[in-house]
Amino acid sequence: MIDNSAFSKLEINIQHDLLKRLTISAERMGVSAADLTAQLLRRFLFSEKGGNAVYLSAPIIALVEGFYVENTTMALIKEHGDFGLGTFNYLDGEMVVLDGNVYQIRSDGKVYSVKDDEQSPFACVTFFSPDTFDDIGEDHIPKGFYDLLNMLIPSENMLYAIRIDGEFSHVRTRAVPRSENYKPLVEATSHQPVFDFYDVQGCLAGFYTPRFMESLNAPGYHMHFLTEDRQHGGHLIECELKKARIGIQHVPKLDVGLPITLDFLTADLKRDIGKDLDKAEK
Repeated sequence: MIDNSAFSKLEINIQHDLLKRLTISAERMGVSAADLTAQLLRRFLFSEKGGNAVYLSAPIIALVEGFYVENTTMALIKEHGDFGLGTFNYLDGEMVVLDGNVYQIRSDGKVYSVKDDEQSPFACVTFFSPDTFDDIGEDHIPKGFYDLLNMLIPSENMLYAIRIDGEFSHVRTRAVPRSENYKPLVEATSHQPVFDFYDVQGCLAGFYTPRFMESLNAPGYHMHFLTEDRQHGGHLIECELKKARIGIQHVPKLDVGLPITLDFLTADLKRDIGKDLDKAEK
């Protein structure tokens, strides 16, 4: 289901000392040297636009109000980050962006390939470069998953990108079904299928956003899950870790796009959306 035709081979010569450091860094991050090289090139080519920033293709309040069609392409989103999450036009499934690859998890719980010209009404991405890594074993995991994350972030008033790779005793996800435009998010998510995974390896990708930004991004922890084989996943509802590596990046800047569409330009976006977001998240 995943199309790899977009990948091309490039042979480069690297000095021995740089290759050694690259290999050590790749092992520490749990990725291949090729993947790490691609990440570094992507950041060098694109990150000058915003530096260490979270990019929102649109404020989430528009999504909550039911505006599910915007003109932001995957190609543009990838110019702003190689890591993150979101959704697709007509709310057609959950988006996960990992290592510069975009994955679409539809309401059947399966992963589909995504072309660069496909569009999104909401995406949240950054160039992932973690400040800290924490290796968590079975003997050191608190009872609550979010209790663990709360121990690892130093302040609730800052933005963080969070990636968790490891083994999970249990992961429960959901994937929103394709919806007609203008249906409020609470209605569109009222009958979403739920999936349970047991003793599974995979990756959680997401963000922590302060409560005072709730009209711009989903407040608190917002994470999407992909199995290690990149075949299944969804929006995280709950999980139990077995052992994992947790990378956290503090992001001091927020870059918000404002779509130039008739729906967005004429929308009434003044109301408080906190309760609606909480309902849609559950």
